[in-house]
Amino acid sequence: MAAYDAGNPSWGGRRGPPPPVAALPPATASSRGFPMVNGLLFVCHANLCRSPMAEYAARRLLAGQPVSVSSAGTDALEGGTMHPYAAEIAAETGEDPATFRTRRLAPEHLTSAALVLTATRRQRSICTALAPAALHHTFTLRQFGRLAAAVEPPTEALDDSLAAAVAAASLARGRLQPAPANDDDLRDPVGGTRADFRRCAEEIDRSLRPLATLIAAAG
Repeated sequence: MAAYDAGNPSWGGRRGPPPPVAALPPATASSRGFPMVNGLLFVCHANLCRSPMAEYAARRLLAGQPVSVSSAGTDALEGGTMHPYAAEIAAETGEDPATFRTRRLAPEHLTSAALVLTATRRQRSICTALAPAALHHTFTLRQFGRLAAAVEPPTEALDDSLAAAVAAASLARGRLQPAPANDDDLRDPVGGTRADFRRCAEEIDRSLRPLATLIAAAG
């Protein structure tokens, strides 16, 4: 099996969200060049732990929203099953993780998604190298959660809430003070205990909630 990420940073303290800096703008096909496809793609190394847990968590948080959710791994082996500890957590969403199969990342996955969220900065770099056109809609998961928390929810419904959230987060990325680099990475729990997987899942949930809030407000 392909090697997992090495040298991920240890868990760091979380800071409170900064004050809102931008209202959620309307999404248009030409405003930022984002695909008008309501697809959310999570990417980690092997598509065994972090990205599948994020996929299932996002499906729960975005239930009822017109957003499709998927995941892939930069070094995944095709057709594998989820890590057992990750599957236990995924099952808590009410879906059956037994049907999940790992998928290796391909450029078309990146260009067809409206938003790509990676586990680490390294994987973000791999994604943008594979598909330069995905640069403006690719973030790390923790980075996007921080940016989305700084965006004021819209006061009216928008035609494409996911693309609008991406556009607003991109604007916030240029205005907010950069966070310490380690704050943007989600530690790989592989090789750890159930508690390590639980902590990872909780971090995923915290990072996804600001996005879910934006989409719900704009829907």
